[in-house]
Amino acid sequence: MLRASCRKLRLLQTRAMSSSASTSSAMELFGCSERGRRIYSEVVGFMNEFVYPAEKVYVEQHADLAKTDRWQIPPVVEDLKREAKKRGLWNLFLPGVSHLTQLEYAFMAEQMGRSVHLAPEAFNCSAPDTGNMEVLHLFGTAQQKADWLQPLLEGRIRSVFCMTEPDVASSDATNMACEIRPDGDHYVINGKKWWSSGAGDPRCKIAILMGRNTNLADQPKHKQHSMILVPLDTPGVEKVRPLTVYGYDDAPHGHFEVHFKNVRVPATNLILGEGRGFEIAQSRLGPGRIHHCMRLIGMAERGLELMCERALSRQAFGKELARQGVVQSDIAKSRIEIDEARMLTLQAARVIDSRGNQAARHLVAMIKVSAPNMACAVLDRAIQVHGGCGVSGDTILAGLWAGARSLRIADGPDDVHLALIARQELKPYVKRLMQQTPRL
Repeated sequence: MLRASCRKLRLLQTRAMSSSASTSSAMELFGCSERGRRIYSEVVGFMNEFVYPAEKVYVEQHADLAKTDRWQIPPVVEDLKREAKKRGLWNLFLPGVSHLTQLEYAFMAEQMGRSVHLAPEAFNCSAPDTGNMEVLHLFGTAQQKADWLQPLLEGRIRSVFCMTEPDVASSDATNMACEIRPDGDHYVINGKKWWSSGAGDPRCKIAILMGRNTNLADQPKHKQHSMILVPLDTPGVEKVRPLTVYGYDDAPHGHFEVHFKNVRVPATNLILGEGRGFEIAQSRLGPGRIHHCMRLIGMAERGLELMCERALSRQAFGKELARQGVVQSDIAKSRIEIDEARMLTLQAARVIDSRGNQAARHLVAMIKVSAPNMACAVLDRAIQVHGGCGVSGDTILAGLWAGARSLRIADGPDDVHLALIARQELKPYVKRLMQQTPRL
């Protein structure tokens, strides 16, 4: 019995080391700076000392609050934020503030993904705030930065990004029908948005909305849309309902349908200029997709960890699950797939750092397909090893899987990214064919 317990402990330690070894190898391969490694180590330490112990506290506090109102923030969240800020582990996602590269931050985003509903906010690195802060940092006026960027950077408020619409195929963003109509020194907004993540948070005060300018109908289709700041307390803004993801409402964060009815905001709320919406979106989505994918890798690592622990703690047909060939195969495939997705995502981050968003476009499309599919597969295997417990709410696995599955659609569905990848791959062949075809 003692020998079996020792063997189990050694196997668990080996599994725990495998993720760390993969990350260390990747840091060495991609040339992560000493400062980047140091901050990464501090993030790992913070996760171990504060975040993981707080997970149970968060669940208990939210359950208690939910007796009266699900859309309240458990106090432990602000406790974690204060501690992280005190340690300088704050706004790590924003290169202009943290002085980290996209590559260096990617390793930290992976760690945050291991406790995806708690850790990102603890470091003030939560979506959609991260993307909104990037937009304001890059394109906001001095007044917009003072009014909205600064309180976001301080973690005093939250924000929402309103882009997807219920009445059109939003996979083609040029379909957006929400209207932004100029009216003197104001704009009037009318339309519907949904999957507005974060709108349920009582601290959410500002939306960045993307819509179609009624005065730009004669312009090319990618120059007809703009982004504009809409305070959520503006008359005509209505949070209609929270949406669910496979039954999860993700309170107190939430994903809402929001209607805008004759919402009137000053023209000074426009970001960058009329018709610049897609230009802004491209700068926002590149780094944001890196963050999403690395968090997905962290989610998958957490799933693999739980899978290994379960396999070593249960027996079936006379031996531990970990000694069953089918379970060993699932564990091995999961390690391979996680490491593949990590390397591809880090390569995309490195290209963004060295050559910019546009040069990394095809790589970003590749990881946006690869990482969610990988995470879904790994988490599904972990659920299977857990049996009935895996599909229940007794572990985090079902919730993690639901989140990973939604990211095969959010920020652009697989199908759109696959089409872009294929076009990129076919380009040289099409060019060669055109050169070989005789002209009449």
